[in-house]
Amino acid sequence: RVILEETGGRSVQAGGSLRLICAVRSYDNSLGRMAWFRQTPGKEREGVAGCDRFGRTLYLDSVKGRFTISRDNIQNTIYLDIPNLKVEDTAMYYCAADLGRDPEIDASKFSYWGQGTQVTVSS
Repeated sequence: RVILEETGGRSVQAGGSLRLICAVRSYDNSLGRMAWFRQTPGKEREGVAGCDRFGRTLYLDSVKGRFTISRDNIQNTIYLDIPNLKVEDTAMYYCAADLGRDPEIDASKFSYWGQGTQVTVSS
Protein backbone atom coordinates (compact mmCIF):
# COMPACT_ATOMS: atom_id res chain seq x y z
CA ARG A 1 0.00 0.00 0.00
CA VAL A 2 1.25 3.46 -0.88
CA ILE A 3 0.34 6.51 1.21
CA LEU A 4 0.99 9.95 -0.20
CA GLU A 5 0.82 13.01 2.05
CA GLU A 6 0.73 16.52 0.59
CA THR A 7 1.58 19.65 2.56
CA GLY A 8 2.38 23.25 1.79
CA GLY A 9 -0.92 24.56 0.52
CA ARG A 10 -2.18 27.83 2.01
CA SER A 11 -3.74 31.18 1.17
CA VAL A 12 -1.36 33.61 -0.49
CA GLN A 13 -1.45 36.88 -2.38
CA ALA A 14 -0.98 36.92 -6.14
CA GLY A 15 2.68 37.26 -6.99
CA GLY A 16 3.78 35.20 -4.02
CA SER A 17 5.30 31.74 -4.14
CA LEU A 18 4.71 28.32 -2.65
CA ARG A 19 6.46 25.00 -2.35
CA LEU A 20 4.16 22.01 -2.20
CA ILE A 21 5.56 18.83 -0.73
CA CYS A 22 4.45 15.25 -1.24
CA ALA A 23 5.93 12.65 1.08
CA VAL A 24 5.54 8.95 0.35
CA ARG A 25 4.81 7.47 3.78
CA SER A 26 4.43 3.87 2.76
CA TYR A 27 5.91 2.69 -0.44
CA ASP A 28 7.07 0.10 -2.86
CA ASN A 29 10.73 0.62 -3.76
CA SER A 30 9.86 0.35 -7.42
CA LEU A 31 7.64 3.44 -7.48
CA GLY A 32 8.21 5.06 -10.84
CA ARG A 33 6.37 8.12 -12.07
CA MET A 34 5.05 10.79 -9.74
CA ALA A 35 3.11 13.92 -10.52
CA TRP A 36 1.11 16.88 -9.31
CA PHE A 37 -2.47 17.47 -10.35
CA ARG A 38 -4.92 20.22 -9.51
CA GLN A 39 -8.67 20.46 -9.47
CA THR A 40 -11.25 23.19 -8.97
CA PRO A 41 -14.95 22.62 -8.28
CA GLY A 42 -16.85 21.55 -11.36
CA LYS A 43 -13.73 20.90 -13.42
CA GLU A 44 -11.75 17.79 -14.20
CA ARG A 45 -8.51 17.10 -12.44
CA GLU A 46 -5.61 18.27 -14.60
CA GLY A 47 -2.02 17.21 -14.47
CA VAL A 48 0.40 20.11 -14.10
CA ALA A 49 3.79 18.43 -13.66
CA GLY A 50 5.17 14.91 -13.72
CA CYS A 51 8.54 13.27 -13.21
CA ASP A 52 10.22 9.89 -13.23
CA ARG A 53 12.91 8.48 -10.97
CA PHE A 54 15.68 9.76 -13.23
CA GLY A 55 14.76 13.43 -13.34
CA ARG A 56 12.83 13.54 -16.58
CA THR A 57 9.92 15.95 -16.31
CA LEU A 58 6.72 16.79 -18.13
CA TYR A 59 4.60 19.93 -17.72
CA LEU A 60 1.19 21.21 -18.69
CA ASP A 61 1.81 23.81 -21.39
CA SER A 62 0.14 26.61 -19.44
CA VAL A 63 2.51 26.23 -16.47
CA LYS A 64 5.70 25.34 -18.34
CA GLY A 65 8.49 27.72 -17.41
CA ARG A 66 6.83 28.73 -14.15
CA PHE A 67 6.14 25.51 -12.19
CA THR A 68 9.04 23.26 -11.23
CA ILE A 69 8.70 19.67 -10.10
CA SER A 70 11.60 18.00 -8.35
CA ARG A 71 12.17 14.71 -6.61
CA ASP A 72 14.30 13.31 -3.81
CA ASN A 73 14.46 9.54 -4.25
CA ILE A 74 16.25 9.06 -0.93
CA GLN A 75 13.62 10.96 1.05
CA ASN A 76 10.82 9.60 -1.18
CA THR A 77 9.50 13.11 -1.62
CA ILE A 78 8.51 15.27 -4.54
CA TYR A 79 8.12 19.02 -4.61
CA LEU A 80 6.25 21.54 -6.70
CA ASP A 81 7.64 25.06 -6.69
CA ILE A 82 5.23 27.72 -7.86
CA PRO A 83 6.56 31.28 -8.12
CA ASN A 84 4.56 34.30 -9.22
CA LEU A 85 1.25 32.78 -8.14
CA LYS A 86 -1.85 33.78 -10.06
CA VAL A 87 -5.48 33.78 -8.99
CA GLU A 88 -6.12 31.03 -11.55
CA ASP A 89 -3.67 28.77 -9.69
CA THR A 90 -6.28 28.46 -6.96
CA ALA A 91 -7.13 24.76 -6.67
CA MET A 92 -6.79 21.62 -4.62
CA TYR A 93 -3.41 20.17 -5.51
CA TYR A 94 -2.95 16.40 -5.46
CA CYS A 95 0.11 14.21 -5.55
CA ALA A 96 -0.01 10.97 -7.51
CA ALA A 97 2.30 8.01 -7.96
CA ASP A 98 2.50 4.86 -10.02
CA LEU A 99 4.84 1.97 -10.77
CA GLY A 100 5.06 3.05 -14.41
CA ARG A 101 8.39 4.36 -15.61
CA ASP A 102 7.88 7.37 -17.87
CA PRO A 103 6.71 10.80 -16.68
CA GLU A 104 3.02 11.42 -17.26
CA ILE A 105 0.37 14.01 -16.44
CA ASP A 106 -2.60 11.87 -17.48
CA ALA A 107 -4.61 10.96 -14.39
CA SER A 108 -5.50 7.54 -15.82
CA LYS A 109 -1.80 6.57 -15.64
CA PHE A 110 -1.66 6.81 -11.82
CA SER A 111 -2.70 4.26 -9.22
CA TYR A 112 -2.01 6.10 -5.97
CA TRP A 113 -3.32 9.47 -4.84
CA GLY A 114 -2.96 11.75 -1.87
CA GLN A 115 -5.78 13.62 -0.15
CA GLY A 116 -4.77 17.00 -1.55
CA THR A 117 -3.63 20.35 -0.23
CA GLN A 118 -5.54 23.56 -0.91
CA VAL A 119 -3.91 26.52 -2.59
CA THR A 120 -5.86 29.76 -2.60
CA VAL A 121 -4.48 32.82 -4.36
CA SER A 122 -6.09 36.21 -3.81
CA SER A 123 -5.65 39.35 -5.86
